[in-house]
Amino acid sequence: MQRPRDKRDTAMEKKSDFGLIGLAVMGQNLVLNVESRGFQVSVYNRTTSKMTDFIAENPGRNLIGEETLEGFVQSLAVPRKIQIMVQAGGPVDAVIKALMPLLDPNDIIIDGGNSLYTDTERRDKYVSEAGFRFIGAGVSGGEEGALKGPSIMPGGPASTWEVMKPIFESISAKVDGEPCVVHIGEGGAGHFVKMVHNGIEYGDMQLICEAYNIFKAAGFTNEEQAAIFADWNEGELESFLIEITANILKQKDPETGKDIVDLIVDKAGQKGTGRWTVMGSVEQAVPFSTIAGSVEARILSSMRDQRKIASGILQGPSNWDFDLTMSKEDLVKKVRNALYASKIVSYAQGLDLITKVGADKGWSLNLGEIAKIWRGGCIIRARFLNRITEAYTAATPPSNLMLAEFFTKVLNEGQQDWREVVALAATNGIPVPSIGGSLAYYDAYRAERLPANLLQAQRDFFGAHTYERTDKPEGEFFHTEDWPELMG
Repeated sequence: MQRPRDKRDTAMEKKSDFGLIGLAVMGQNLVLNVESRGFQVSVYNRTTSKMTDFIAENPGRNLIGEETLEGFVQSLAVPRKIQIMVQAGGPVDAVIKALMPLLDPNDIIIDGGNSLYTDTERRDKYVSEAGFRFIGAGVSGGEEGALKGPSIMPGGPASTWEVMKPIFESISAKVDGEPCVVHIGEGGAGHFVKMVHNGIEYGDMQLICEAYNIFKAAGFTNEEQAAIFADWNEGELESFLIEITANILKQKDPETGKDIVDLIVDKAGQKGTGRWTVMGSVEQAVPFSTIAGSVEARILSSMRDQRKIASGILQGPSNWDFDLTMSKEDLVKKVRNALYASKIVSYAQGLDLITKVGADKGWSLNLGEIAKIWRGGCIIRARFLNRITEAYTAATPPSNLMLAEFFTKVLNEGQQDWREVVALAATNGIPVPSIGGSLAYYDAYRAERLPANLLQAQRDFFGAHTYERTDKPEGEFFHTEDWPELMG
């Protein structure tokens, strides 16, 4: 480990190309990734022992470990490129505040954590007004992606992106030789797109879990399910999450010899990014049933003690006595089509939110480019992202993903199976909030007329909120003065 002693000695040493603060597993793996691409990297961690252990565990690497923040900053070539990988919220602000007195004009601070995009916008303004530059970069791929190549979603000034481009492109995942990173847009655009990515990730995971639960109720063994998911991974449903599901269902517990999935408590955790996405959809008035259902499912899973009590009080159909009136082969086909259709809806909703907020913020977000960088490295990487890229790079992009020719065909061909799966689940008391919510969105979106006419009448009755009429020009509003009096 090298450690500068004073400014004169530091000036004589080769300065590092990149610096990283925060040596949890993601931070460590990103450092090793950057270093492996030919860059010298300086590292700092508030707990010094974590830094010294990391350096000691990686001998021969082109790494500089620093015990003080001052030494860390001095070890970097200007303009300094410093990535922060600490817990979102207050810790990010604390690091930025400590760094700024040590920096020179035009030095670059990069927040690579899962920060809320509105926090990123606030930090961008604060840092830029002080004469420095700021990037909020969403990084997806987990620990393996950080080490081998993640999908990166950087937001901030285009000029700052150009400075960071060589490093970000070199460390990102590659698909067909193309790096899975692109400049998303100004300000908080990168962290916003990463937030929506995480919401879609929530939806994908829940949809798979609902398919698993239907199969489980129908009497499929974990081994049978592993084979089903492995087979699906050979076709249009190929994705990282489908692949790991097949592997999970095959995994045995070394202590008991039982399937590990059956020993895991049915109580899901979450770090908040899914909730942020749903809250953003509500604020922007964008329908979000698939992803909202997935967030709600996690919350309900955490209410395990209450659910255990309710299971002995609230009645259901034969208490999960599954009535299978079709062959297993037919059920597999129908669930596959329901899952695929619901997945399309999940992405349609997420991309609609990106479009709406991007337009409001003036970010000029490119949905085709965003889908392209999600093809590799990230958790939601999947074969059908190529189809999304094709849809949004066409001469006339669709106003909604469901209206792209390829996806319209999939939905039209699978919608009957989708309905039968939702009906089967409802009949047998199996919760499918995301598959069911996706179908409800699909049916509402394709409906020429919805019962909102009655809703508008109700609003006018109790609040004189007015309504438009089908027999009058659009934009004219009316109020009924003589609604019948209430009885009693």
